[in-house]
Amino acid sequence: MLLALIKKEFVLEFRQKSTLGAVLVYVAGTIFVSALCFKARLDKPTWNALFWVISLFTSVTISGKSFLKETGGQALYSYLYYNARQFILAKMLYNMIFMLGLSIITFLFYGFFISNEVQNLPFFLLVLTLASTGLAAVLSLMSAIAAKSSGSFAMMSILSFPVLMPLILVVIRLSKQAVDGIEWAGVSLDLLLVLAALNVLTLTLSFLLFPYLWRD
Repeated sequence: MLLALIKKEFVLEFRQKSTLGAVLVYVAGTIFVSALCFKARLDKPTWNALFWVISLFTSVTISGKSFLKETGGQALYSYLYYNARQFILAKMLYNMIFMLGLSIITFLFYGFFISNEVQNLPFFLLVLTLASTGLAAVLSLMSAIAAKSSGSFAMMSILSFPVLMPLILVVIRLSKQAVDGIEWAGVSLDLLLVLAALNVLTLTLSFLLFPYLWRD
């Protein structure tokens, strides 16, 4: 059932090719304009911060719409046919995979148009994976809450950003270490554990709280 739900999400997403194309154009356009503004010359802290600003707004655009399309008859069908915990887990896994793929594409565009300042690439990819997991969990739950209230994308954005700030701050600090080329022995394990704990917390809360939201 879980794999079927994930497959359904991908089928529905790629059926609307215009939506996927619009996201890719948004990413490429944002990076290209940034490259023109900064003339492809950024110091490492600015490079790192700008990358995560672009990734954050892209993630909100993608994952924020997870439940906003689950309205009316579609929402009733999903409620009657699917298990609540499997449903939210499928949404989060789909968003995590999709966001991770898009983040890698963003990184490739970013390196092509601006520069690639990452010195410790394996650690940067690890942070990217953990960030995608945390963002997917938070945004999926916030999208469900917004869909049950006003169904507004603006409402989802307002709810999400205060919750996302601790996650993004930790991610920026960890990715800065990857950009600076700090070896694995010198990586801040405390920050890495905090990021992993935030992921576990958000995933667990989404998994436990969504059934109650699902019944309303």
